[in-house]
Amino acid sequence: MAVSLVLVALALGVVARARLGVSRELVVAVVRAGVQLVVVGALLLAVFRYAGLPGAAAWIAIMVVIAGQVAGRRGRPLPRARMIATLGAAAGSATTLITLVGLGVISTQARVVVPVGGMIVSTAMQASGLALTRLRDEIRTGRDAIEVRLSLGLSARAAFAPHTQGALRTALLPAIDSTKVVGLISLPGAMTGLILAGVDPLTAIRYQIVVMYMLLAAAALSAYVTARGAERALFDDAHRLREIPP
Repeated sequence: MAVSLVLVALALGVVARARLGVSRELVVAVVRAGVQLVVVGALLLAVFRYAGLPGAAAWIAIMVVIAGQVAGRRGRPLPRARMIATLGAAAGSATTLITLVGLGVISTQARVVVPVGGMIVSTAMQASGLALTRLRDEIRTGRDAIEVRLSLGLSARAAFAPHTQGALRTALLPAIDSTKVVGLISLPGAMTGLILAGVDPLTAIRYQIVVMYMLLAAAALSAYVTARGAERALFDDAHRLREIPP
């Protein structure tokens, strides 16, 4: 760990030489990362030893709430953006993780559920955030087109459908692209960690295939629930598009 600080010094040197003005933020990020990981490591040790599956479920619930807050900020000033992002992340994460546990793909041990859940929640957060960001931009640039469709008698869902589809495509592209090139451009974290731990590469590959498929499902479900939730929040009961503050 101490030796790896050489790399931090290298990054600081680049930032200082280029006069980017983010040296302080970089140092804060490095310190925060170290402190946060040490604290999380201690808490996880306690969860694994004493809390079991209920503790793992509580841990994942906390991650979902935090993920919803982070993703929701991407959608400001859409109505109820944080609540919608939290629901989207929760739906995608819970459905994917329950399916994996229910079908026996992963064990119910806390040491397995927590890291797998973390990967799922992270992907769900990214998909929800991207969907909200795209929807926010679509409202800003496509408001006139939406209102024209509404004036022609289309329902709110039909009038907004092209924008919802665009948001879903944007949210899913990172997961789709990562799945396409897995093994060709990079060896993802789960596979790399298993190989470094001495696991046979073919066994590691099987685990990584499960990971890629579960992340696709989490991204799709989270983006869809988020987009539908935002769509409902953007229109009133009379199918009128709400005003969005700048």
